[in-house]
Amino acid sequence: MERGVDVEERYDDAARERLVAEPPKRVPAPIRRAFERDRARVVHAASTRRLAAKTQVVGPQTDDFVRNRLTHSLEVAQVARDLARALGCHPDIVETAALAHDLGHPPFGHNGERVLAELSADCGGFEGNAQTLRILTRLEAKTHDSDGRSVGLNLTRATLDACTKYPWSLADAGVPAGVHADGSPRVVVKFGVYDDDQPVFRWVRDGRTGPGTCLEAQVMDLADDIAYSVHDVEDGIVAGGVDLTRLDVDALAQTLHEWYVPGADSAVVKEVLAGLGEIASWPHTPYDGSRAALAALKNLTSDLIGRFCWEVQEATFATGSGPFVRYAASVVAPERTLLEIAVLKAIAAHYVMRTDDRVTLMVEQRELLAELVAMLLERGPDSLDRPFADDWADAADDAGRLRVVIDQVASLTDASARARHQLLKASGPR
Repeated sequence: MERGVDVEERYDDAARERLVAEPPKRVPAPIRRAFERDRARVVHAASTRRLAAKTQVVGPQTDDFVRNRLTHSLEVAQVARDLARALGCHPDIVETAALAHDLGHPPFGHNGERVLAELSADCGGFEGNAQTLRILTRLEAKTHDSDGRSVGLNLTRATLDACTKYPWSLADAGVPAGVHADGSPRVVVKFGVYDDDQPVFRWVRDGRTGPGTCLEAQVMDLADDIAYSVHDVEDGIVAGGVDLTRLDVDALAQTLHEWYVPGADSAVVKEVLAGLGEIASWPHTPYDGSRAALAALKNLTSDLIGRFCWEVQEATFATGSGPFVRYAASVVAPERTLLEIAVLKAIAAHYVMRTDDRVTLMVEQRELLAELVAMLLERGPDSLDRPFADDWADAADDAGRLRVVIDQVASLTDASARARHQLLKASGPR
């Protein structure tokens, strides 16, 4: 039972603990458990609303059908919740982590992340997942401690841990490789905490050492993979860039090899496509935009997601009797399932993400963000939103002020970054 006593009892008091203890609500209200309150806080956060105007794969204003970061996060949350319920971990924890997983993304997605990582070398770097932790525990206004310092949304330990996809610092990070879902190269080192956020990170990890993630974080991460592999193909089909009845196997094999599965060849792609082709909803005629075609496409996305989740559930259950919560177990994804997901990514990558116009746009986006950071650093607090101007005043040195500017730029949407850049440029040098 999703809200039954059994799943609640799998989480102890430490999992429900918050940085700042909160007394029970005095106003009449429906009784909500700790993890339900976490979910509500993320849903109502300003950072969540901003995701609607942030790039997923292509810009959010380019098409009425294409996904943005918010709709992607909602879909990841649905997949994650269903998978969590099937495995027996807490659906609210996993859904909240899924809703929050992209909060740290700056304007223009991973392309913008690359710029901010390069520009923030003197203040400890930038990474979207580390920024998510910073938002949840500092930047998003909700609760303050006894010294008046913001502790962000003051979420429970279990929920924050589920949001921690990369539980290590920049100093402990490995060398990046491959590409992101949006096609940009992985040049940004992946880590989950900035140096000045280490105190809260240690509290979240509760004395744990090493790079291991809790099961709830693994479910969130896998749901993200499943959702964007299926939905990017769906978006590409509707946009006219992908035709599943006429795929270039050799070209897909090359993309699969270069981006996702080193060593993959045409024989692998043919085998995987043959297996996917056995799904009853796999198309055998080109998409024509009719309601019947739209319905068939939606059935295909549903069948693919259901297939992947079922295979993961079966493989995970095969490892033991559970409980499948926190650090008592791990999620298991069969190699075949991961390969099918990778081939779907390769389809979107080859037919959507490698187009010349998109590559040109990404160069322009990076130049805009670099100029915006430079102008904000030059002009200081008068050009910052009030919360960041206050942070600027509290900063002890140039590195601290640079971090404030990075936080400000990362908070912007695609449209507001362009507008802020245009306004500052039009006003001329300070």
